[in-house]
Amino acid sequence: MRTTLLATALLLGALPLAAQQEAPPAPGTPKDFRVPPRRSFTLPNGMKVSFVRYGTVPKVAVQLDLATGGIDEAADEVQLAGLTAQMLLEGSTSRSAGQISREAAEMGGSLRAGAGDDDLTVGGEVLSEFGDRFIALLADVVLRPRFAESDLARLRANLQRDNAIAQSQPGQISRARFRQMLFGDHPYGRVYASDSMIAGYTAARIAAFYDHNVGGRRAHLYVSGVFDQPKLERAIRAAFSRWKAGSAATVRPPTPVAHRQLDLIDRPDAVQSSLRVGLPVADPTSPDWVRLTVTDALLGGAFGSRITSNIREDKGYTYSPFSFVGSWPKTGLWVEVADVTTAVTGPSLKEIFGEVDRLRREAPPEAELTGIKNNLAGVFTLQNSSRYGLIGQMQFVDQHGLGDGYISGYVKNVHGVSPEDVRRTAEKYLDPARMTITVVGDRKTVEPQLEPYRAGVP
Repeated sequence: MRTTLLATALLLGALPLAAQQEAPPAPGTPKDFRVPPRRSFTLPNGMKVSFVRYGTVPKVAVQLDLATGGIDEAADEVQLAGLTAQMLLEGSTSRSAGQISREAAEMGGSLRAGAGDDDLTVGGEVLSEFGDRFIALLADVVLRPRFAESDLARLRANLQRDNAIAQSQPGQISRARFRQMLFGDHPYGRVYASDSMIAGYTAARIAAFYDHNVGGRRAHLYVSGVFDQPKLERAIRAAFSRWKAGSAATVRPPTPVAHRQLDLIDRPDAVQSSLRVGLPVADPTSPDWVRLTVTDALLGGAFGSRITSNIREDKGYTYSPFSFVGSWPKTGLWVEVADVTTAVTGPSLKEIFGEVDRLRREAPPEAELTGIKNNLAGVFTLQNSSRYGLIGQMQFVDQHGLGDGYISGYVKNVHGVSPEDVRRTAEKYLDPARMTITVVGDRKTVEPQLEPYRAGVP
């Protein structure tokens, strides 16, 4: 056997190089991404319900999205929405936390809750045969929360501990400062509550926040997977029809700062600097949104993007830089994030801005852009290849009022972006002179490197 393998290897080695390196097959024609049609209805109290079928595994995901969160927090209520979400799992007026957890587990799943800037979600995934029971459990938790003071001390302590850990990390320090600089005293600009603020949160305060901001008018229930729709619809109507309508969702878009700002937070003797660079851009309702996502992916949002190739592969300044286009209702941001070696903090910014300027001047080659578009289309398809993935996409289009055509047309629209579209988009939105810069690093080493980037700072 060894002799045969050696002879074969020698024979292959003698073949012409061209014969060994066959060209890969040409890519096929991109296909539209197809999503099963959603079925929806609205209860008299304003609560919306959407069903979308997915897969063949007998499981169903049920998630209630409530249009509240950080957006409804006052200046002395930072992270109160997140604490409220956690308190929902501590028990209802008829079930303890243990009973809630055990019942969900008996259905083959679990119940979870969380809150962000604009939404508070409660839901989970269970075996399809228990879908109606899970809806009843979810309704009990949401409609009849216990909010007991005895449950709160532990959750407050957990939040204080988690914040202390987060605020010891340079990336999180940079993130919080970046948000504050861009959004100011708007709720989006407040990331972490102080220990004293958290200590002042009481069960009565949480109950008041919840009662004021939660009701049918702010609720959208999403169901995805394998399910008996008539059976679940009956369960939903029985569980939620008598829920109060409540107040309308808060509409309060910020006005992000759109001029050069630079802030350096000292971290003595740090071996790395944590950078954030970004500015306001169009939000998802803009016709430029898909072009922005493609432009971002080519610039810094994909592993093979230009900034990543430059400061990671070519220069070795950093290990895992990335960029993204973030969105909130009526608000969009482009952000580049990188942890770079302290000695090359200034050179890293030079390369980042250099790549932005190059893209604003020159349209990318067609082959480079095609690779980026194929990657974006593939990632989008993977993101929607699960029950929760589809729910996430529905939440996104509903929050921004995009319609389901956004999902079904996304792949086609991505592939329709031309090299000149990318250049024009970069020129229109990504002006380095308008970007905010935050740096967390060793001041004595970094500050001299930042001097060229203070030009234009008010």
